[in-house]
Amino acid sequence: MAHFDAIVVGAGVAGLSAARLLANAGRRVVVLEARDRVGGRVWTDRTDGFVTDLGASWIHGITDNPVAAAAEAFSMPTVEFTVGGYQPDGRPIAYYGPSGKRLSDDEARAFADDVHSVDAALAEVVAESDADDSYRDVTEAALALQGWDHDRAERVREFLQHRSEEQYGAWIEDLAAHGLDDDVVDGDEVVFPEGYDRLSTHLAHGLDIRLEQTVTRVRWSSEGVTVTTDRGTLTADHAVVTVPIGVLKSKDFTIEPPLPEPNAGALGRLEMNAFEKVVLRFPTKFWDDGVYAIRQQGPEGRWWHSWYDLTALHGTPTLLTFAAGAAAREIRHWEDEQIVDSVLAQLRRLYDDRVEEPTRVDITAWQDDPFARGSYAYMRQGSTTADHDDLATPVGGVLHIAGEATWTDDPATVSAALCSGHRAASNILHRAIPIVEVWAEAPVRSADRG
Repeated sequence: MAHFDAIVVGAGVAGLSAARLLANAGRRVVVLEARDRVGGRVWTDRTDGFVTDLGASWIHGITDNPVAAAAEAFSMPTVEFTVGGYQPDGRPIAYYGPSGKRLSDDEARAFADDVHSVDAALAEVVAESDADDSYRDVTEAALALQGWDHDRAERVREFLQHRSEEQYGAWIEDLAAHGLDDDVVDGDEVVFPEGYDRLSTHLAHGLDIRLEQTVTRVRWSSEGVTVTTDRGTLTADHAVVTVPIGVLKSKDFTIEPPLPEPNAGALGRLEMNAFEKVVLRFPTKFWDDGVYAIRQQGPEGRWWHSWYDLTALHGTPTLLTFAAGAAAREIRHWEDEQIVDSVLAQLRRLYDDRVEEPTRVDITAWQDDPFARGSYAYMRQGSTTADHDDLATPVGGVLHIAGEATWTDDPATVSAALCSGHRAASNILHRAIPIVEVWAEAPVRSADRG
């Protein structure tokens, strides 16, 4: 039976970051990955010459961001696209009212000011909220403080609902009151015209990565870990488990003995979301010029309310929209044609017969992916921001949980995944490691060294 210094479960950004640091420190490390590729939920499709990020897309704020630093070190081109935080303004956004008519600049500015007013009140309301309060509870309290008429309040209420869905793929009543506390964008946001997966490819270089090996069980004790896959069993002094929350909570993945506190309680309060992408490419650009996003207000925008113009990435007229929360669950078993027709029906409310049939459509299905079971984790009612870090508490000195859900600052991002992998490696090595070593050009040692 092969024995290693460390076994890393999962070749996403968290696992690759941890493995790279451990290997560079001279540890004998192997990465086990169930998929036939590295990257996990960073996944770029290149079918027919198109570059489409089906998983992660953005760096949400490049200021002091380790992923931005890694992308620069790896010479990954970026395009500024600062709308990923679902902000109401700051970049050109075309708003359409409930009637389908575009708001004037003054009307759009007044609406954005209303959102900012509620957000200012919301900070104090959230701080004073009870543990079991939902994001709906605190936003309603903040709205009530404004004293607005029904229609004015309803437009902002819709926006807050959509924000909780687009940011965390969760219905507003399921998301914890503190669920957006760490959702802060510092600096411009960027996307990758050549694909986000270049990051994973660079991080994976030189590592011993064994693809199509599905881990089903991790046993831990004071003497180390035993990892069981569909191809055999391996042992190690340490294991870094980076599978998504949806897998970690499933019956198909077992940790023995079960996770203790505080890990178990934190895991129980985190949930995997429902969040899918719909990318549509068109023969011509029929929508507004000079805008980053198109947003529809009113009941018609309950599902399809926001479209993002990705034309600048490759020159092909392209819109991205999201099915999030209830919408994602509802369309889960729809045929692609039915989903496209539903999206186009809303676009035609705004642009009439200018809307053409798309030449290509990409629709994700992360909910049905057995190695993800959703796109990323969110805090359900009863959860606190501390649950992220608590889940990563080392177990028995040998078992380490990492991944986007285990990092308190800006969870649910690639940055969180990278930082969590860095922390896991630091804990195993019992020393602080400069995070720059994740992407530095240090030689990666072979896992097969003596």
